[in-house]
Amino acid sequence: MTEKNEMIFGVRAVIEAIQAGKDIDKVLVKRDIQSDLSKELFAALKGTQIPVQRVPVERINRITRKNHQGVVAFLSAVTYQKAEEVVPFLFEQGKNPFFIMLDGVTDVRNFGAIARTCECAAVDAIIIPAKNSVSVNADAVKTSAGALHTLPVCREQSLTSTLRYLKECGFRIVAATEKGDYDYTKADYTGPLCIIMGAEDKGVSYDNLALCDEWVKIPMLGTIESLNVSVAAGILIYEAVKQRNI
Repeated sequence: MTEKNEMIFGVRAVIEAIQAGKDIDKVLVKRDIQSDLSKELFAALKGTQIPVQRVPVERINRITRKNHQGVVAFLSAVTYQKAEEVVPFLFEQGKNPFFIMLDGVTDVRNFGAIARTCECAAVDAIIIPAKNSVSVNADAVKTSAGALHTLPVCREQSLTSTLRYLKECGFRIVAATEKGDYDYTKADYTGPLCIIMGAEDKGVSYDNLALCDEWVKIPMLGTIESLNVSVAAGILIYEAVKQRNI
């Protein structure tokens, strides 16, 4: 069964949605679920990139009081894409690709604001991880002023693997980090480019920083240590636009 076209509940209904190739944002499963049908559910989920969260049944009960059988799936507001499909397409179109990668950003409004800036700046795609990340829901679409309806979002199992792939394709990877070696205006943003932004509390993960070509920072002249991530992304994106349009 579905409610408001955004949620599917019941084990069989969720299995059918997965098998039908529906764009599913995440699946909540009650922690102690044990049934033959639940085994079929996990078999259907295997090999997909759909995040699964085991939660207390009380959480699912707060979402719906209907016969959910301990399983609820949320449909995505967009169709997620893969970087390995988007990159060749852009090169075939003769484009100079420009991506933004978000490492651990979980705030929906920040995500929507970044997506809006990306669309205005003609960024080709946003890349997010499948786990521990924001996802494209109705609030994100609203905050993006509809940009997420047109801007490709690539949801990847491993950002580290995706960065390696981008480097093999000739991309320059620029990380925004307080550990940056120099001012963000001194980086080279002209060729195929991926700028990676981290969560405000943790920043870009070390594994991903290790793959970056440049670490840059935005000067902090006041007493607060960092900018809001959507503001920081906007500053870097438009420095890249400036360099790429000269």
